[in-house]
Amino acid sequence: MRHFLDISDHSSEELQDLLDFAVRLKKEHFAGGNPPLFKGRVLGMIFQKASLRTRVSFDMAMRHMGGDALYLSPNEIGLGKRESIADVSRVLSGYVQAVMARVFEHAHVLELAKWSSVPVINGLSDFSHPCQAMADAQTIQEKFGKAKGLSVVYVGDGNNVAVSLMQISAKLGWNFTIANPEGYDMPAGSVEQAKKTAAGSGSKLAFLTDPRAAVKGAHVIYTDTWTSMGQEEETAKREAVFPPYQVNAQLVSEADKDVIVMHCLPAHRNHELTDEVADGPHSVIFPQAHNRLHAQKAILARLFGVA
Repeated sequence: MRHFLDISDHSSEELQDLLDFAVRLKKEHFAGGNPPLFKGRVLGMIFQKASLRTRVSFDMAMRHMGGDALYLSPNEIGLGKRESIADVSRVLSGYVQAVMARVFEHAHVLELAKWSSVPVINGLSDFSHPCQAMADAQTIQEKFGKAKGLSVVYVGDGNNVAVSLMQISAKLGWNFTIANPEGYDMPAGSVEQAKKTAAGSGSKLAFLTDPRAAVKGAHVIYTDTWTSMGQEEETAKREAVFPPYQVNAQLVSEADKDVIVMHCLPAHRNHELTDEVADGPHSVIFPQAHNRLHAQKAILARLFGVA
């Protein structure tokens, strides 16, 4: 791997190898710690958006493995405003050994990668959230193993998280269903690409508007905020549209008895996800968040070429 920008860039075998490696690193971490494979390496972290999990998980991943991380706030860089993205990328390439960027526009992370001579990681963009998808897949495999044909259901807005979940489901042979209101679909290009992947892996993809029909027999129910960062002006409109897509106890009861409920966080509790479900026996939202650390260690190690 040269960069880690989107799940669709990588083969099923490459992604499964990363997941297996993440599991090994997690076991190693809890058995006494990881070796300092990142010694002498620094990860530059560019943030246009506020962050808890992305910032802390990448920072701690570097520290746990002997490296360091440098936080760069929006005001410090002014990516594409104070200085061109191409210039920022070329400058950072001489200071750090990899760059992680959490940006509004996917084009920005692509531009960083174009001009960078060190690996670039998409920490989140408006198009996709590949690092989250890796932690999600690790969490699902910890519960169900590497079984093909699992039913993974996303309920809500067809946003960046939904795109990456669909991509990795198609890559790993899981069946993926989304239930979203009309007008809140995933990008058509992403859907067509996922259909091609699914044709090779045996996955089945379904696109519905009825959440109850979608979750019948589901092994995984996944949701996300109704209004993402950068969409604040749409909040009132979205809060009028999305209540039927709330993941609550009634909806969960329609799924498989061993279903797990996932959310990438932060959650707007009792909006897209009720407290009863978030803190209930089916919820894995906190183990899912913690797996960001281990999945990203694996990604970083492969990009650094140290394992």
